[in-house]
Parts: sequence; C-alpha cells; structure tokens
Amino acid sequence: NQHEIDRKDVRIGDTVFVRRAGDVIPEVVSVVKSKKRGRTTFKLPSHCPICKGEVFQEEGEAISRCVGLNCPAQMKERIRHFVSRDAMDIEGIGRKMVEQWVDKGLIKHFSDLYDLSQEKLLTLERQGEKSSDNLIKSIEKSKLKPLEKFIYALGIRHVGSNTAKTLALHFSTLEKLIHASHEELRRIHDVGPVV
Repeated sequence: NQHEIDRKDVRIGDTVFVRRAGDVIPEVVSVVKSKKRGRTTFKLPSHCPICKGEVFQEEGEAISRCVGLNCPAQMKERIRHFVSRDAMDIEGIGRKMVEQWVDKGLIKHFSDLYDLSQEKLLTLERQGEKSSDNLIKSIEKSKLKPLEKFIYALGIRHVGSNTAKTLALHFSTLEKLIHASHEELRRIHDVGPVV
C-alpha cells in the first residue's frame, strides 16, 4: 500500500515495528526512528517484475496489480487457486508442481489441467507412474464438483465462495450463467455493480 508506505515514511533498510492485524496479516505500525534510517524511499513498481506488463491500481483500492493476462506469476497463482481445497480440490498438486508445469509450458491456462496425460506427466522430474496415475484420477474426480466450486475456482475478482454459491443456486447450470445479462446478474442478492 503505497499510501501507507508514504504516510509512515518507511524507507528501504528501515527497522520497523510490526504487529499482527486481523487474522494473521502483519502490519507495519511505525518506523523505529532511533535506529539508522534508510535513505531510499520505496515506490511500488509501475511494471510487473516478472512479465514486464503494466501494473494498475483501481481507484479507491490500495493494491496494485499486474494486468498481464499471460504473466507466468499470475498464471501460477490462478492455477493454485483453481486446484485449492476450497475450489476444485485437486489432491496432489502443490506449489512446486504448478511452477514446473507453467515454466515448462505444459499449462498455460487452468483448463489445460484437463488435457494432461500420464505420458506428459512422466516427462517431468520426480513424477513416477503411480503418482502421475493418482494425479490424473484426482483431476478427473474434480469434474464432479458442484457448480459453486467451479465458479469460485475461476478466480473472478470479488466473487468469493458465498457469491459463487448464490450464483450457482440462482442459475443452476453453467450455461445459464454464461448467458445471463448484466441486468439479470445485478438483480441477484450478493451481486452488485462491482461484482
């Protein structure tokens, strides 16, 4: 949050007081002025350090985001979210595996998970026949998840698990949701102009 960094005059190399805020998020409370102060002010990057795409900050929000749709870092996070327990709950896919898949170009979108074959998986390091077989079975099993899990797994900004459940209950099929009008969506409880 650049506003908070500027307001608290936090510089690179400063010693700071940190406290737990909310559930577990650390918050910088203040700079320890009695310690040696950093000279360099910190500014959030204007371009993504990974894909060099533009970084954008929506009006009224503190967070800056890379808007590069093909950014490998974003792809990795989207896939991690998609396979997570609260989303499609695909067992056996961890952080390192996702990184390897994206880095090797095996996956460019989370839908590519469903095109994985045992042959493709066996070309990767530390991937044996048994583990790749289990992974394929886990991916297949995820196809049976309820619509609300799939909607949440898509990672649409402002659509958490409760809104995903509301959308799934209202539309009952993905086809109906895809063809819903803007006005129809806005009439649904939990779905306002931002969502």
